[in-house]
Amino acid sequence: MRTQRLAMALTVVNLVLLIVLLGQIHPLSAQEEIAPILRGKALQIVDDAGRVRASLSVLPASDQSAETVLLRLITEKGRPSVKIGASEATTGLSIAGPTGTKNTWVTVTSDQSTSKVVVKSEDGGEQIIQP
Repeated sequence: MRTQRLAMALTVVNLVLLIVLLGQIHPLSAQEEIAPILRGKALQIVDDAGRVRASLSVLPASDQSAETVLLRLITEKGRPSVKIGASEATTGLSIAGPTGTKNTWVTVTSDQSTSKVVVKSEDGGEQIIQP
């Protein structure tokens, strides 16, 4: 008889704890709020195989270059095909040909006094457009 009372008391305590815990659970919509800002030193996006496919980073200043923000879009074979860079000194966009090409690319650059577009093809042809 005493064992039954103890079992009943433990059951009641468990029930009270369950009710309290269920009362503290927030609805799913409240838990899935979008963070207002994402902060970090760099960002990498990887594919299912774990290869980096896009990156956004800040490159520190050196003797030869100013601090630069660089966005890279990378092919499945690891070639950075699109690069966008920006610093106080210059800004540029580079679009490279597919893997296996060496001289097929387009660059758009602008610095403090000049801007130009350079188009180059694998057969050696090159065109420079300047205002």
